[in-house]
Amino acid sequence: MAYDHNNIFARILRGEIPCKKTFENTHALAFQDIAPQAPVHILVIPKGAYISLDDFTAKATPAELDGFWRAVGQVAREAELVTGGYRLIANHGANAHQEVPHFHVHILGGRALGAMLTKT
Repeated sequence: MAYDHNNIFARILRGEIPCKKTFENTHALAFQDIAPQAPVHILVIPKGAYISLDDFTAKATPAELDGFWRAVGQVAREAELVTGGYRLIANHGANAHQEVPHFHVHILGGRALGAMLTKT
C-alpha cells in the first residue's frame, strides 16, 4: 500500500485542516482527538509519511524514532496522566479498524479505562 498524501493527518501536518495542538517537536505533532473516547484523548503522529507502526519502525531514521517516542512520553506527562495511568493504542490495518492510513498513537486517560478488548 502506498502512502496517501491526502489523508486527514497529512492535511493537518500541512496546515490545511486545523487541530487543537497540544505538543510539537521536529518529528511529531500531538493534538486532541475530535471524538474523544476518554476525558483525555490525544493523538500523536509522526511528521513523516508512514502508514503504520510496521512502516514507521521499518523505515524511520533513528532520530525520527527517538523524537516520536519521546514526544509520546512527554505528551502523557504534560497531560498529567502518569500517576493515574493511561493507555496507548496504535491500530494497524483493517482488522484493528485503523481509520487513517498515517501511523498514529492514541493516548487515553483521565479515568479508569476498563478492559482492553471484548470477547467478540
